[in-house]
Amino acid sequence: MDIVTAIKDFGFPIVAAIGMLYMVYYVWKTITEKIEANLEDAQTTLIALIDRVRMLDNDIIRLQEKLDTAIEVKGLEDEKKPKKR
Repeated sequence: MDIVTAIKDFGFPIVAAIGMLYMVYYVWKTITEKIEANLEDAQTTLIALIDRVRMLDNDIIRLQEKLDTAIEVKGLEDEKKPKKR
């Protein structure tokens, strides 16, 4: 059926409403089939990255504590040694 014939038979508002309905259906179908699947994959990847960042943060905190302890022990050892003049 030609669009001009459809407009002549049913009127422009009806043909426009059907066209918009098809557009909404197409967008809905695209979102549910393609985008949602990609979002699930992205969410899984994001969770894994967040876990890795937390592990790295914990490692940095542990290393900083070890460094602070080593500096403190070194300072205490230096205080115990007699100074040479």
